[in-house]
Amino acid sequence: MNAGAENASGDILLFLHADTQLPPAAPNLIVEAIAGGARWGRFDVRIDGSAGGLALVALMMNWRSRLTGIATGDQAIFVTREAFEASGGFPAIPLMEDIVFSGSLRRIARPACLREKVTTSGRRWEKHGLLRTILKMWWLRLRFHFGASPDDLAREYGYATRKG
Repeated sequence: MNAGAENASGDILLFLHADTQLPPAAPNLIVEAIAGGARWGRFDVRIDGSAGGLALVALMMNWRSRLTGIATGDQAIFVTREAFEASGGFPAIPLMEDIVFSGSLRRIARPACLREKVTTSGRRWEKHGLLRTILKMWWLRLRFHFGASPDDLAREYGYATRKG
């Protein structure tokens, strides 16, 4: 993500997960938010899938993000280049990088929380079950907060981490 930002030519950067789709009006909404004084922000999220309860999970994610000013990659984080550079960019960790990044941005300014929704995949919730996935994510975040290794957490989450 840092390499992408370094190679981008624009003054506004957007970080979007591969399984997340922007709403058609996203470019205009981002430009309007920045023109209105926002230094960074994110969209509300809708989780695509057939598992019952995904709409409630999305509602709670959006609510939590508004309350805490922390955004996740599923919410399509956008940021001015100036704020990106002032924040130090994304940390070089395999998991929780979006949490750390948005926490750094939050110290610069509160996010613009756009009500328009991006749509992200519900495959993880459907594969592992709603409650089990939520509890696992909370557990990983709690452990990260108390200093657990992001590499260990990433392996537990199911990501293969690079060596060296």
